[in-house]
Amino acid sequence: MRKLYFLVPGTGGKFACGGLWAELKTLNLAKQICEAEVVTYRQREKDTLFLEDVLKQGNLDDAIFVISWGFDVPKLARQLKGYQVIYHAHSAGYGFSLPGDIPIITVSRNTMGYWGQKSPNSLIYYLPNQISDEFNNRNIARDIDILVQARKSSRYLMKKLVPVLEKECNVCVVSSYIEDLPALFNRAKVYLYDSAEYWAMQGVSEGFGLQPMEALACGCVVFSSVNGGLSDYLDPGFNCYKIGAYSRDFDVRRILKVVNKGEVLSLSEEVLREYRGENVVKRFGVILSEINEFFDAKSSGDTVIRGLPKMGRFRLLADKVVKKFGKKYFN
Repeated sequence: MRKLYFLVPGTGGKFACGGLWAELKTLNLAKQICEAEVVTYRQREKDTLFLEDVLKQGNLDDAIFVISWGFDVPKLARQLKGYQVIYHAHSAGYGFSLPGDIPIITVSRNTMGYWGQKSPNSLIYYLPNQISDEFNNRNIARDIDILVQARKSSRYLMKKLVPVLEKECNVCVVSSYIEDLPALFNRAKVYLYDSAEYWAMQGVSEGFGLQPMEALACGCVVFSSVNGGLSDYLDPGFNCYKIGAYSRDFDVRRILKVVNKGEVLSLSEEVLREYRGENVVKRFGVILSEINEFFDAKSSGDTVIRGLPKMGRFRLLADKVVKKFGKKYFN
């Protein structure tokens, strides 16, 4: 298989976020299948390859560049025109299009559906993010009633719901990086997550939503929004509860009922297995085999499937309107 170069703007500092950690996890999984290295393109870092230097090497027929940083993808796709490129799609809704010779690997079925509509003539695959094995239920006493991570949380959650809940039980609000997140999830009875407002403000979707799944894997009862990639695995009433439903009072009553009665809704091990490393590596191997075959077979002489241009869409719409009115007035 060809070597993979995973392109990220940087590996820490101002670029640190869930998307970066997920991409670096995917890099480590790829290393179990083929050669793979991280390459930065915005800032040079010690002991890390830099894109400009890699491109100067030449002879990159046996390499594939993996691009993922949403806002940078159009520029990188243009810069890497003529090379072999994969788009690893986390969030959806950035608005750009990609040529059919760039395969797309999506982290959620929600994002896969977006690209299936947006880029119907591309190779498209589903590869879920990995949930590490340390996220598991340790079956220990839970001293935190409700856990909230401030980042990405809605104003409703932080300004309206949390202040009321703090008067009734032990609420822990986290606003900084947590070194041992599995341990914290194992201390909490309930985890609250509401990211719909945050992603609406960003103008793109929740790509996967790692935290609610990690919390569920650790035995927390989750109250969450179900936007974007969260809809892949959250099933209100069966493995979680929908937050922000109808009224604050209704939310408070439901949350306190779980806290006080110790009710447990969780993901089954069968569901979690799809997201564990062993399964993700197996899927990744199949996907990379197909993509390598595609790049082997791709030829400059191929008859490329052309998408429907804007004018073509306009003509189809006009024809539809004419036929509709024709049937109404002339039949």
